Amino acid sequence: MTRREFVKLLSGTVAAWPFAAHAQQGTPRHIGVLGADATVWNSWTVAFGARLRELGWIDGDTINIDYRWAGGSSKRVSDFTAELLRRHVDVIVTYGGAAAVLEQVTTTVPIVLAVAFDPINAGLGTSLAQPAGNVTGISIQQPELIGKRLELLREVVPQLRRLAIMANAGYAAPVLEAEKTKATAQGLGLEAARLEIWRSEDIAPAFEAIRGKADALYVVSDALIAANRTLISTLALSARLPTILSYGDYVEAGGLMSYGPNYANLFRRAADMVDEILRGTEPANIPVQHPTKFDLVINVKTAKALGLTIPPSLIATADDVIE
Repeated sequence: MTRREFVKLLSGTVAAWPFAAHAQQGTPRHIGVLGADATVWNSWTVAFGARLRELGWIDGDTINIDYRWAGGSSKRVSDFTAELLRRHVDVIVTYGGAAAVLEQVTTTVPIVLAVAFDPINAGLGTSLAQPAGNVTGISIQQPELIGKRLELLREVVPQLRRLAIMANAGYAAPVLEAEKTKATAQGLGLEAARLEIWRSEDIAPAFEAIRGKADALYVVSDALIAANRTLISTLALSARLPTILSYGDYVEAGGLMSYGPNYANLFRRAADMVDEILRGTEPANIPVQHPTKFDLVINVKTAKALGLTIPPSLIATADDVIE
């Protein structure tokens, strides 16, 4: 055996030690995933699980993963958090809207935010480089995304003058994005008005309130909005309102187009953080990260139904085109 072969074999053996120890003890590590919506999160959790397997963590063998879906309900978040803590999970993977509830219940169980608007300003840490406490993850706060989405919307809807902005009024992060969107739109010379949604039952009346009074709709994503994405897309199409959204699942549900982080990539990076935690790194020592990959998704079928023509140059740059 050559020295290079020996070093390679030794490296592989050392990397496998944590897994061998757990296998001998019969105690796989336990991960809790507290998500917003099973359908929306499905492709993301597939990416999450795939990355964990690449890192040597196999569900049902070296790890057990419990999935729970809150569906935009803060009570479900609270109930599922209590359940996961009773099950003594080693780490909880969740989203920004749920993290505040978890932080009120535990300051010791590591929490990884696979997607969060602005965890630091929300009080879930002290800095991006050193989040402190038991929370780390990925912050999708990107003020320039708002301007980019409005730029795309104006390219497709050149007659845009009046913009409606739909957001869940029950959480600080969506409200903050809605306010920034309103200010950005007004800075571009547009009229802009916020639609405050508190529950699913508020969505249909909100569309009635803006019927004939808006040229397009900017939808701020969160758990409540995601759970009602099909309803929102259907009502927007009925009201002949082009929509700009934050990720592709909304467009697949009938929205016009989306621009935002590649969420599968975010969840793969969240898996990297979980791996670090399971190997002994404290969340406080794992810097909060930002997205690095962004996707433009366009629904040509919806555009045709709205009587809109998507510029060929935009189609050419899209990451996904739904026809």
